[in-house]
Amino acid sequence: MSDTVEHEGDGELRWLNGQEKAAWTGLISLVLLLPGKLESPLREEHGITLFEYLVLSHLSEAPRRQLRMGELAFLASGSLSRLSNVIKRCEQRGWVVRAPDPADGRYTLAELTDAGFDIVRQAAPTHLRAVRGLVLDSLNTADQKALARIAEKMRIVPDDFA
Repeated sequence: MSDTVEHEGDGELRWLNGQEKAAWTGLISLVLLLPGKLESPLREEHGITLFEYLVLSHLSEAPRRQLRMGELAFLASGSLSRLSNVIKRCEQRGWVVRAPDPADGRYTLAELTDAGFDIVRQAAPTHLRAVRGLVLDSLNTADQKALARIAEKMRIVPDDFA
């Protein structure tokens, strides 16, 4: 098969070469399989999803353990709609409270409660073991820098923030 074919309406279509195919299949495998592998121990040991952990963790690291919902959605790489649903569940569990931002009432703040902070503190070692075991420990310093550089180049911003 030729490297290019004429594709109706799109002009020339370039097929993947061997190196491109290896890069693509490696990436898509990571994208599809890694989240489940990272989430499994969090669900089993703490009853939370990976996205819930990321949300709570970002709040735990924020000044006064609070962030605007939009900023939190961006940091956790989720849409505002998905974040809103997760925050609602976290509120029901007593882990988060929401309130209007006193600096600008058009925004809503999510704030981590002491109970929410306890969940993050309990789940952090579980998450860290998974991150190290599945990702970081198999990479040397140069690989880690390359991964960070590639991730930054490929950063996808949720539609809510595009």
